[in-house]
Amino acid sequence: MRVAWFRLEDLGALIRAHRTDDSVTKAVTRILRAELVVIDDIGLLPVATDAAEGLYRVVDAAYEKRSVAISSNLHPAGFDELMPKTLATATVDRLLHHAHVCQTSGDSIRLTQALAGKGVTQLN
Repeated sequence: MRVAWFRLEDLGALIRAHRTDDSVTKAVTRILRAELVVIDDIGLLPVATDAAEGLYRVVDAAYEKRSVAISSNLHPAGFDELMPKTLATATVDRLLHHAHVCQTSGDSIRLTQALAGKGVTQLN
């Protein structure tokens, strides 16, 4: 299975780079050659205009054609805090139609392991 993986800010940088020569649509088409598109860290950092546009463009182009997986610290209802409301509504509408939503809760596994001394290497 071919997978395309992006952090949201990297997707924004890609959109910004391709805007200079008007090849954004071609870039999105290349991304969708993958069977699964993963967009990570939504809501972790402030969302630039290019990143919001990139998220919408990829989700819209993939809608009912490709699988899209996202990870976010925000519930989809909070996406309008990250991007303009109309863009957030359109993005979430496409994401949640036919979606499987997996919500997690509890303590961070990485933090729990680090505090327990697991995975921590001491230098002598």
